[in-house]
Amino acid sequence: MSSSTAHLLTTLFMAAAAAMGYPSRRSATDLDATPRTTVTFDELSGVRRFSGRSLNYSTLLLEDDQGILYVGARGAIFALNSSDVADGSHRTIHWEASPEKQMDCLQKGKNNKTECFNHVRFLQRLNSTHLYACGTYAFHPLCATIDADRFMLPSHFEEGKEKCPYDPARGYTGLIVDGGLYTATRYEFRSLPDIRRNLHQRPLKTEESPLHWLNDAEFVASVLVRESKDSPVGDDDKIYYFFTERAGEETTSFFDKNQVARVARVARVCKSDVGGKKILQRKWTSFMKARLVCYIPYYEVLHSVCSLDGGGWASTVFYAAFTLSAQWRTMEASAVCRYSISAVQRAFEGPYMEYQDSARKWSRYDGAVPEPRPGSCITDHSRRKGYNSSQDLPNSVLDFVKLHPLMFEEVKPVGGGPLLVKKNVAYSRLAVDRVQALDGHSYDVLFMGTGDGWIQKAVVVGSSIHIVEEVQVFRDPQPVESLVISHAQRSLYVGAASGVLQVPLSSCDRYVSCYDCILARDPYCAWDGRGCRTITTADRTGLVQDIQSGNKGCRSSFGRGSLLWKNRTVLRGDDVLLPCDQRSNLARAVWLLNGSEVPAAGQDRLRVGVDGLLVTDTLLQHSGEYRCYGEEQGLQTLLAAYSLTVLPELPRGPTAAPRPHAASQAAGDMKVAYVSAIVTLVVLCAVLSTILLYVSCLEKRKGKYVLGEPRPASVELQTVSANCLRKGRREEEEEDEEGLAYPDGCLRIIPGEAPTAATSPVKEVPVAVPPLPPPPPLPAELTNGVGALPSVLRKMNGNSYMLLQQQEEPLASPLYSASFTEELSKILEKRKHTQLVEKLDESSV
Repeated sequence: MSSSTAHLLTTLFMAAAAAMGYPSRRSATDLDATPRTTVTFDELSGVRRFSGRSLNYSTLLLEDDQGILYVGARGAIFALNSSDVADGSHRTIHWEASPEKQMDCLQKGKNNKTECFNHVRFLQRLNSTHLYACGTYAFHPLCATIDADRFMLPSHFEEGKEKCPYDPARGYTGLIVDGGLYTATRYEFRSLPDIRRNLHQRPLKTEESPLHWLNDAEFVASVLVRESKDSPVGDDDKIYYFFTERAGEETTSFFDKNQVARVARVARVCKSDVGGKKILQRKWTSFMKARLVCYIPYYEVLHSVCSLDGGGWASTVFYAAFTLSAQWRTMEASAVCRYSISAVQRAFEGPYMEYQDSARKWSRYDGAVPEPRPGSCITDHSRRKGYNSSQDLPNSVLDFVKLHPLMFEEVKPVGGGPLLVKKNVAYSRLAVDRVQALDGHSYDVLFMGTGDGWIQKAVVVGSSIHIVEEVQVFRDPQPVESLVISHAQRSLYVGAASGVLQVPLSSCDRYVSCYDCILARDPYCAWDGRGCRTITTADRTGLVQDIQSGNKGCRSSFGRGSLLWKNRTVLRGDDVLLPCDQRSNLARAVWLLNGSEVPAAGQDRLRVGVDGLLVTDTLLQHSGEYRCYGEEQGLQTLLAAYSLTVLPELPRGPTAAPRPHAASQAAGDMKVAYVSAIVTLVVLCAVLSTILLYVSCLEKRKGKYVLGEPRPASVELQTVSANCLRKGRREEEEEDEEGLAYPDGCLRIIPGEAPTAATSPVKEVPVAVPPLPPPPPLPAELTNGVGALPSVLRKMNGNSYMLLQQQEEPLASPLYSASFTEELSKILEKRKHTQLVEKLDESSV
C-alpha cells in the first residue's frame, strides 16, 4: 500500500475516532514521527552477538547484580556474561526433546521443522539457589528446577501441562511471585485459554461455566504491581494480564456504533486470592477484565506491553504496542499508547456488564451490587467485617463474580490518544527506561523492536514522542522477540530467532558536532565542549543538553565546523553536482551562493535535491562560493562548502587538453571506425549465412528443417497440417537417411515467439496462400547483418514464425565448422520442443 493511501486511511481513522468520541490532539502527520537518523546494518558499531547451534533465542532473564544473562532457546539454555555476550565464556545446558516424544509429535501431524522440538518458553529465578524453566518438549510440556551454580538439568522433571503451552507459537506469559507461578496461555490442544497459579498451596484457574471468562485469548504480557506497599487501605498485590481476545456482542460507547472481531484487554487477579469455599472452588474470585483502547477502534491487536513504576507503584505506567485489526490487513501500521495505573483502577471500580441471554449480547448492569464489592481484593475494610480471605466471601458475591467478569468502562490512554501512529511498521516488542536529564526532569526512553529486525529508540516528551534513531540490528529480516535493558552494562539485549545481541543504549560518539548532539535530543548524551559523550551520574558539570526543544546550548545558530573547501572547475555548458550529505532525516538542505540563498524550488539551471545541488548547462555567472547547511529546529549546520569555477573554454598550452576542433576530428575518426566495424560485421554475417545454408542442406537430424532440391523462387506456403505431420512421422527415418524434402511441398515452420507453448496435435486445415513476393532488402544499418541470413523473422496476427526461404543452389563454404553446426542444431531442437503452438493461426502464414 502506498504512503499516500496509508496517510488517507489514517486521516479517515482519526475522523471516525472524533465522531465516536475519541479525542484527537494532533494531526496524522504529527503522530507519524520520522526517525531522525537511520543506521544500517553495515554502519553498526559496538554491537556484540551470540549464536550457538540452536534457534529461537526468545526467552531472556537478566540478573544484573550477578552479571549473567540467561537465555532460553530451542533445545538449550545458556548463561552468558552480561558484560560481553560474545566473549566465549558462556555455559550451556542441552535440553532436547527425546526421540520418542519427537516421533509422537510427528505422528500427531506436527511440523518436524519447527514444532517437534523443546522450545524453552519460561525461565525465571525460583529462589536464591535455583532457576525454574519450562519447555514445550515436542508438544509434551516439561518443567525443571535448575541449580544455578552447577547449571545442569536435574535427574527428574515435572509435568508442564498446567504451566507451559504445548505449542511454541501460542501466546504465553508467566511470572514467579513470592514462590507462586502465575501463567496464562492455552495449555492443551482442546482446552480453553486460562490464567492459572501453580507452585502454590492453593492452585487456581479461571472459570469456564456458565460464561467463559476468556474468549480465545492470545496473551502478551503480565505485570506485578505491589499495591500492598504503603497502602492506606491494606490492599493486596495484583497481577495484571494483557491479551487480545475475540469480542462478544458488547454495547459500550464504541460497540453501539460498530463491531470488531477482536479487542485488546487488561485483566487482574489478587495475589492472596485462594478461591471460594463452596462456589468457585479452586477458581479465581478476583478475576476482572476491561477493554484496552489505544487510538481508534481499528487498532485492536495487542503485540507487546512493558511497564515502569518510577520508584512507587502509584506512578506505574504501561506502554503498549498495537496493530490494525484483521479487516485492515492490507495496511501495515502500528500505534503506541501509554496508560496510567490509576486509569486501570478506575475501570475496575466502575460499572459491570451483564450478558443478556435473550438479546445474546453484553450490556451495562445497573442493578444492585452485593457487599463486599465483587472482584476486589481483601482490604482492611473487608477484614473489619469478618472477611479475612476469599473463602469467607458470601455466596452472593461469588455468584455475582461468576456472571460479571467484564467491566463497562474502557481503559483509555493518557491524554486520550496515542503517542505514536507509525505507517509501514509492525512493532513486535517494547522496552522502556527512565533517564534523568540535565534539566532535572525524567524522560521515558522507549526501545521499539520491529517485525523486520530494526530497533527504534524514542524519547517521550510530554504528550508526544521523538524518535531519536532507527537501527538495523539484523541483516536478514526477522522479528525482534525480546528486549531487556541493563543499567549496569548500559546495554540493550535483543533476542530473536538467529541469536542474541548486546546493543549499547546510546552511541553518543556518532554525533560529530555540538549541533548534531543537541538536535539528537538523546537523554543519554550531552556535549562537553569537545565532543558528544555519554552522561554519567558522577560528572555532569559543563555539559549541554536540550531534550524539550533540541535547539539550545550551542554558541550560535550557525555551526561552521572545520570543513575544507572543495574546488570544482567545469567548462561552460557542462553539468556539475555538488554533494551534500544530510545526516538527519528531519533536516532541510539550505544552499547559499555567494551569500544568497538558492530557492528550494530551484531556478532554470539550479536544482536542490536530497543528494546535493545540481547545476545544469553552467554559465560563467555560476562561478562562486557554494555553502550547504542542514536546517533543523531553527539551527543551521554547515555540511559542505565548494568553490566553483566555470571556464569559457579549455586553456591552451603544450600540456593542455585537445582543442574543440581536434576533439571533433577525433569524434569523426571514431565514426569512421564504427562504420568500418559495422561493414566487417556485415561481411562476417554473410559468411555465416553461407555456412548456415550449407549446414541446412547436409545435416539430417530428427526435428530439423531440410532444404531440398532447387525450387522456383515463388513457393506456395502452407500451414503445417496434420497430413504433413503424419507423413513426417511415417517417413522420418527414410528422409533422414536419404536427405530428401517432403515431396508434397509441405514446409516445416520453426516456431518463434509464439504466445503459447504446447505440443498437442494440430488439426488438418490446409489453406492455399497466394505467392508472396520476396521481401525488400533492409538497409545494412537497420539489419545489423541479419538481412544476409537465409531467413526473415515476421510477426503476423500475434504469432511470429521464422519463414525459411530457399536458395536456387546450395552453397558450400570452406569455413564449415562442425561445432558451430552442432550448436545451431541444439538451439533449433530446443526451440522445436518448447515453442510449438497448440493451434497455429492460419492467417499468420
